[in-house]
Amino acid sequence: MDYIKAFAAGGVICSLVQILLDKTKMMPGRVMVTLVIAGSVLGCLGLYEPFAEWAGAGATVPLLGFGNTLWKGVKDGIASDGALGLFKGGFTASAVGISGALVFGYLGSLVFKPKMKA
Repeated sequence: MDYIKAFAAGGVICSLVQILLDKTKMMPGRVMVTLVIAGSVLGCLGLYEPFAEWAGAGATVPLLGFGNTLWKGVKDGIASDGALGLFKGGFTASAVGISGALVFGYLGSLVFKPKMKA
């Protein structure tokens, strides 16, 4: 049942984002930033964590989950380091995910030989 909930939640999030891309003139980069900010705001309001516990990876893997992770890192950083935690908390919380994206992106580029567009 956990897989079905994750698939449904992730699918709904992705469907809403696709509708946003199709029905507005927002560029993909702005939509991505909007998702990260929305995840941070929902995390700050305490609304995202119960949803993430229910939906599992369907809620934590999309960009909304990344925004929530940044928020949790900043909150923990401020609690432990004061004002300095405002700047380093998000980096500490998201370092593993960002590092994984860089490593696997590089490995993918070695396998598939990307080329510049002409």
